[in-house]
Amino acid sequence: MSQQRDTNRRIVLASRPHGAPTEANFRLESQHLPQLAEGQVLLRTVWLSLDPYMRGRMSDAPSYVPPIAIDAVMGAGTIARVEKSRHADFMEGEWVVSQNGWQDFALSDGRDLQRLPEAARQHPSWGLSLLGMTGFTAYMGLLDIGQPQAGETVVVAAATGAVGSVVGQIARLKGCHVIGIAGGAEKCRFAEQMLGFDRCLDHRDPSLAEQLRSYCPDGIDVYFENVGGKVFDVVLPLMNPRGRIPLCGLIADYNASAPSTLPDRLPQLQGAILRKRLRVQGFIITQDYPHRFDEFVRQMGQWVTEKRIVLREDIYDGLDNAPEIFAGMLEGRNFGKVVVRVAPDQP
Repeated sequence: MSQQRDTNRRIVLASRPHGAPTEANFRLESQHLPQLAEGQVLLRTVWLSLDPYMRGRMSDAPSYVPPIAIDAVMGAGTIARVEKSRHADFMEGEWVVSQNGWQDFALSDGRDLQRLPEAARQHPSWGLSLLGMTGFTAYMGLLDIGQPQAGETVVVAAATGAVGSVVGQIARLKGCHVIGIAGGAEKCRFAEQMLGFDRCLDHRDPSLAEQLRSYCPDGIDVYFENVGGKVFDVVLPLMNPRGRIPLCGLIADYNASAPSTLPDRLPQLQGAILRKRLRVQGFIITQDYPHRFDEFVRQMGQWVTEKRIVLREDIYDGLDNAPEIFAGMLEGRNFGKVVVRVAPDQP
């Protein structure tokens, strides 16, 4: 469906999913463009970020952010152009990082906007990934909580995903032995050949535990956790004393619609944390580290400019395709950072 300049298409939450979200949980609407008031800007969405955390906001269970209300626009990070401005600090045509959500246009008073980092000007969508929330998550989680040291072994789940791919590359820059875990031979080849991982293992392989043990003969010092489930089960026994586990997500459980029927692993986990003095720390990047975003942008911008870190994007076209793309991402069908091109970058 093509965008019309006098209307705003938006995708709202029509109902709360039970298990995996379906297209029936969303509704595409059209409305007249919002009127611009003094001190506001009208933003035109060009790039839309799709991320696993959005699944949690579709539920009404208690969390660190309020759930998306029924009939409200799906929330999301976006890269937008300033279409019109009545705000002294923003000019028409400027690129901004915004929170427009799943819609063509949005109004802002400027308080929720950031200018696109200079290093992302050639690739504006990178403001949602390498130089945005996912890159920031990788950077702070690994360096502040994981604290990798040269020569240590770092294992990364979802190794070719938006966060994991950056974690592995930063660990490599820090002189670590880096093992990735991903879904499928193609993703594992990419992690080794393009991202520079020392080895990447397929989590679908029934011999995963044996393979991980063989490639981590000295144990695991840092495990970056954003998956959970069976991957954590094979990693935990290999953690070294005083190992660190930054935890930013548990995508394996996001679509669960009933309590787990797996054996209770809590005693095993608690015992390992005690005996090995493990540090397991969950973090929410937007709540725990906003004061360090400028530091991150400076360092990541330098690495990007020097081509020391690379990115694979999984680019899709069309706002109306977002529900299907989002469901596929939660099932692991994506390869890299998922972004939707909502509209061409036209004046």
